[in-house]
This record gives sequence, C-alpha cells and structure tokens, in this order.
Amino acid sequence: MAIPYTPISAPSPLQAPPHDNARGFLFMTLGFCFFGLTDMLAKLLTEHLPLMQVVWFRQSGLFLGVVTLLALRGSHVLRTPHPLLQVMRGVIALGSAACFIMALRHVGLADATAVTFTAPFLVTIFGALLLKEPVGPRRWAAVVTGFIGMLVVIRPGMGVFHPAIGFAFVSAVCFAARQLLSRYLSGADSIATTVSYTSLTSFLLCSIPLAVVWQTPESGWVLLLCLMIAAAAGLGEFLLIRGLDLGQAVVMAPVQYTMIIWSTLYGFLVFADLPDAWTFVGCGIIIASGLYTLYRERVLAKRARRVTEDALRTAPSEA
Repeated sequence: MAIPYTPISAPSPLQAPPHDNARGFLFMTLGFCFFGLTDMLAKLLTEHLPLMQVVWFRQSGLFLGVVTLLALRGSHVLRTPHPLLQVMRGVIALGSAACFIMALRHVGLADATAVTFTAPFLVTIFGALLLKEPVGPRRWAAVVTGFIGMLVVIRPGMGVFHPAIGFAFVSAVCFAARQLLSRYLSGADSIATTVSYTSLTSFLLCSIPLAVVWQTPESGWVLLLCLMIAAAAGLGEFLLIRGLDLGQAVVMAPVQYTMIIWSTLYGFLVFADLPDAWTFVGCGIIIASGLYTLYRERVLAKRARRVTEDALRTAPSEA
C-alpha cells in the first residue's frame, strides 16, 4: 500500500531520546520515495505475475528487513503482551497491500495513492464510533471535506471512474483499522515490535497460497523486477523506522503526503500517465484536510498534556 505504518502516539518524553527532526525528515522522505518505487514496480509486475505472487515478493523485502532488525537488536523485539492483536494487525496489513496492488492493475499510481489518503479520515470516524473518542465539529468538517476531495479525484458518473478504484478505498479502510490497533498497542509495544509482527505475519500468510499460484518469471527482466521490489520495500521500511526513531511522530506524520509526488513522478516516467487537473485539485483538498486533521490532533494532544501536567503540579499541595 502507498501509505505505510505511521505511529499515532510518540513515546513518553521521559523515556524518549533527544529528537533530530531534520534527519528524521530526510530518512522519512527517502523512505516514501522507495515506497513509491515499490508501488510502481508492483504495477509493472501485475502484468506478468499473479497478484499474490507480486504481494509475496513485496512482503519478502519487508520480511528480510525485519530479519535484519532482529539480528541487530535481538529476539526480545518480539516480546509483546498482545501477540494476538499484533498478528491481527499483520493479517489486516496483508489485506491492505493485496487490495492496493489489485487497484494498481487498472488505475494510475497517483489516483490510487490519492484515494488511500482518506485513511486518516477513516481513523477519525472509526475512533469516534468504536473507541468513543471525542471529535469536534472542526474535525468532522475536515473529514467531510476530505471525502469531497476523494470524489473529485474519482468523479463517479463522469466517465473517468474505474470500479477497481474501490480496491484502493478498501485498502485505506484496512490501513485505518491498522492505525486503530496501533493506538492500542503504542503504549505497550515499540515501533520495531509492531513492524516486526506485521511483516512476519503478512509474509507467512501470503506464502501459503504460493504453491498454487506460483508462476516462474518468464524472463530475466521480470526476475530483476521481483528482486527490485523486494529490495525497495525492505529499504523503504528501514528508512521509515529510522526516521521515526530520530524524529517526533507528530512532526514526521505530514511527510506521508509526499507520496503523491513520487507516485505522480513514477507514473509519468514509466507509464506516461499524468493526472489531469481535477485529480490535482482533489488531491490538494484531501491533503489540506489531512494536514488540518493532524494539526487538530496535535493541538488536542498538547491541551491534554497541559491538563495532566497541571494536575501533577497541584497534587502535592492538595495532599
């Protein structure tokens, strides 16, 4: 999927190391550049290989990245009080990746990427309905505006809508579900633990049907694409984890919107697919609404932190 894992909450300031947002921004930007490359390679490979085989090669890169992570940090990374939830997140991640690659078979990179940008709005909706999180009128307005932007991109009923774009939206729904699980797991597990379980689970699951769908690459060129997608996915995941280790999550989150730049660039260079003006307008609406949503979350988080700090300061005197 175009939008990889981004944590919603950061570690406690008392436990977190000093942040280097500039270097974190650089690593994150490079990470999304490689994820854009991964999506482009997936679109190419769907013309030559079965869907699940393309997903398997993509996930194999993440799997090798996690194996490297475990070799460097040790098996204690896999310790978690919520193994079932971690496995569930991996299952959802596999569904997200498969649906997005299915969409790429029929629609342009930029269009599919723009639709997945609705994931933050879905997180807001699910958080309000399932977790009973308070959502004010401004954030609801941002949600509605974001979905209007998506309608501008796909323009149903105007002759530019392809039914496969629905797979991109399902991918966004799966991603939103992953983020809800991330909200719950972030207080107990590190980023490395969550990414490790997600990668291991999704890779093992998509390996099951491989014996049935496997198709030997028809040429050295296709085999090279398979190796490239694995390498790009693994390197993108490593850069993302490194960026999140260095920078603050609330500062790094907007970097995900650079995906539209990479998707448009790769789509134009490889497929001669340049989105029309309406796609850029719709994408601009979605991004603006998403950035406002992130801004409101940051404001609310600061307000809650201030209330907690005030309560801690006044507690001794009241005692």
